[in-house]
Amino acid sequence: MAARPRRSVLYLPASNPRALAKARVAPADAIIVDLEDSVAPDEKPAARVAAVEAIKAGGFGGREVVLRINGPHTPWGTDDLEAAVAAAPDAILLPKVDGPGAIMVAARAMGDMGAPQRTRLWAMMETPMAILSAGSIAATAADPDSRLEVLVMGLNDLVKETRARLTPGRPSAIAWLSMCVAAARAHGCDIVDGVYNDFNDPVGFKAECEQGRDLGLDGKTLIHPNQIEVCNATFAPSAAEIETARAIIAAFALPENSGRGAIQLNGKMVELLHAEMARRTLTVAEGIAALQRAAE
Repeated sequence: MAARPRRSVLYLPASNPRALAKARVAPADAIIVDLEDSVAPDEKPAARVAAVEAIKAGGFGGREVVLRINGPHTPWGTDDLEAAVAAAPDAILLPKVDGPGAIMVAARAMGDMGAPQRTRLWAMMETPMAILSAGSIAATAADPDSRLEVLVMGLNDLVKETRARLTPGRPSAIAWLSMCVAAARAHGCDIVDGVYNDFNDPVGFKAECEQGRDLGLDGKTLIHPNQIEVCNATFAPSAAEIETARAIIAAFALPENSGRGAIQLNGKMVELLHAEMARRTLTVAEGIAALQRAAE
C-alpha cells in the first residue's frame, strides 16, 4: 500500500479566496486552510464560510485538504468545529493541543456531529506542555476513535512561550523536534516540521528542510508556494536511494539468502533492518508517484 506523502504542507488563509483558488493547482502534497493565526478576529466568521465553500467545492486533485480551526477556548472554536465537520475535509487540525484530553474531546465531538470516519485529526505541537506530553498525545492514535494521524510542529509559538531564539541550525529546537519525532514513531503517527519564516531565503530554507529530513520528519509546513519545489525534492527519496532500496530487496529475495539476517551487498554488510528501511523507501516513492498521477 502506497504511503500518503506529506512532504510539503502549505498553509493558506481562509480569508484569501485567490490563494484558495491557486491551491487547486499548487504542487503541494497537502494544504492547510487556516482559520486561526493567519485570519484576523473580525474576519473569522466570513473566512469560516469561505473555507467550507472551498472545501466542499473540491477540485484539489490528490492533495490532502486540512482545515485548521480555532481552539475551543476561543469565541470561534465551537462554530469552527461544526463547520469543519460539515465541510468534511481530509483532516481537522487542532491548535494548542496540550495533552491527550484535547484529542479525545475533539474526536468525541466530531463523532457526535456525524463526521465521516475519513476525516482525521492533526495536532499542533506548539506549547511547552505539548512537548512534555508528546508521548501521551501521540499514544491516543492507538484508539481508533481518536482519529489522530499527524503531529504538526509549531515552532513560532514554542519560541514565544519558551523565550528561546530560533537561530541558524535551530539548536534551541532540536530537543523539541526529536522528542516529538520519537513520540510520533512510537505510536504510528506522521510528523511535519514547522514553517521557515523567510520565504526569500532559499539557501536557509533548503538547509532547514534537510535538517528536518535528517531528524526523521516526514515533511514541512510552508507559508509560500515558492517553497514547495525544494521541499518536495528534499523529503522525497532520491533516485540513488530508490535504486539502492530495490537492490537490497532483490538481494534478500535470492534463494541463497533465504532466512539470513545479514548479507553482503556491494562490499557492505546489509541486515534485515535495512530491508525494512528499503521497503519504506519504495512505499514512499510509490505514494509520491500516485499523487503525481492524481494531479495530472
